[in-house]
Amino acid sequence: MSSATQAPQRQVFVSRTAFIMAAIGSAIGLGNIWRFPYVAYESGGGAFIIPYLVALLTAGIPLLFMVYAIGHRSRSSAPLAYRSLHRAAEPIGWFKTGIATFIGIYYAVIVAWAISFTGFSLTQSWGDDPEGFFIGEYLQQSGEAGLSGTFVPGVMIPLIIVWILCLVVLFAGVQAGIARFSNVFVPLLVIIFAILVVRALFLPGAIDGLDALFTPDWGALANPTVWIAAYGQIFFSLSIMFGIMLTYASYLKRKTNLTGSGLVVGFANSSFEMLAGVGVFAALGFMAHTAGVGVDEVVSNGVGLAFIAFPTIISEMPGGAIFGVLFFLSLIFAGLTSLVSIIQVPISAIADKTGISERTSTIVVGGLMAVVSILIMPTATGLSVLDTIDAFTNNLGIVGVALTSVIAVGWLLLGLPKLRDHLNGVSSFKLGPIWIICVSVITPVVLGFMLIQQMMVYAQEGYEGYPTWHLLIFGWGLIAGLAYLSFLVSIIPWPAKSLDRVEKARAEFEAQAAADAGTTARTAGGEEA
Repeated sequence: MSSATQAPQRQVFVSRTAFIMAAIGSAIGLGNIWRFPYVAYESGGGAFIIPYLVALLTAGIPLLFMVYAIGHRSRSSAPLAYRSLHRAAEPIGWFKTGIATFIGIYYAVIVAWAISFTGFSLTQSWGDDPEGFFIGEYLQQSGEAGLSGTFVPGVMIPLIIVWILCLVVLFAGVQAGIARFSNVFVPLLVIIFAILVVRALFLPGAIDGLDALFTPDWGALANPTVWIAAYGQIFFSLSIMFGIMLTYASYLKRKTNLTGSGLVVGFANSSFEMLAGVGVFAALGFMAHTAGVGVDEVVSNGVGLAFIAFPTIISEMPGGAIFGVLFFLSLIFAGLTSLVSIIQVPISAIADKTGISERTSTIVVGGLMAVVSILIMPTATGLSVLDTIDAFTNNLGIVGVALTSVIAVGWLLLGLPKLRDHLNGVSSFKLGPIWIICVSVITPVVLGFMLIQQMMVYAQEGYEGYPTWHLLIFGWGLIAGLAYLSFLVSIIPWPAKSLDRVEKARAEFEAQAAADAGTTARTAGGEEA
């Protein structure tokens, strides 16, 4: 290769530990804290652990292995990694990139809310009406759908801070930025949340909350929707099909234990979800005890749990200010480590597609995402836009691209044996036919059911009462637009240096595989002699 087209050196995590911490930071996000406890409670309580673990072992970790192999084998971003499997698969990578882009645009504002509420916890600014304060006074929502030019300074200022912090981390690079950031904030998150859980367990009524969460409803195991809920939680929680884990794996060194790393990340994420369930329901048990009602009357999830229910708990408990600061700090840390990984997906993709450096891509792509986020989210209608984009990207976009990906790789391209061999060539935990069955049979059946069910619900019932035109723009239109752009961008040629890097990586792995095979043959021959 000439110097003009020579493949550039890919950034790398200097150690497997650095990668694992970054991957755990990505996986442990806001959904672990405010989604898992509610899903478990609504889906059989303690009995939900069974379908949850089945989903983790038959879909979550197997899919994690698949995307690790795709990213590591190609040493490139999501679109180029899928193109390395087959030219026609490139749009899958671009659709994942688009999903990550829009999630990053709205995810940042939730972190900004948490920053504001960290300060509000000290004075309990929400008073006697946390819901009215959050929706009316803080967010200043008009109650209308669509886009508004009325900005909310109290939201915009912390949002700008979030974007500056994330872009500084990403500009520093994979090791100096992402890895160091994760090495600091992931342990802090775990320590802070562990303190919260211990404090919550000593509140009056905490045991009632835990009973409500963990008392098993064994009859729920016969309900198919409970199993679908378990698989859904695993898909969303592990950040599998955002393009994040694929992108992170592309920064690993050639000899890295991929399956061992995947097991650590998968079980660490699930362990934190269990910890979150204990802490959240212990606090909700205290809330129910104070109000003199059943736990079922105070259970909530998502934004309502974090910014309405928990402020109520903070106001009622002894030392609530400290508890509130720690709780919202945990949301900030969980949100930031996930947000950094989300933004890295389009940064890496555009860098590969255009041939620019990742630092330049951080300024251009990250800067554009920040501008869009700041112009749309901290407005009088930002909550309706966020809510709609979140619902459609997660329930249709991610599920749809996951289904497309496993069908394309497993059935159309017959690529799973090659990916299995790659994983086995660099990893300690070896994979066999069971892994292929999990990815190519079990996962697409579950994903297909989830996608069809959700599409029927949105088509027949709409979403949250929003007008049809609003859903057509920020819901259905967004998904259709991303699909169209994914095919359109795939037509644009790749720079030679990006393609060269993929070929170089493939040649290195093939040479290593041949050398390993030769070593095995010589060893076997020596033993026979």
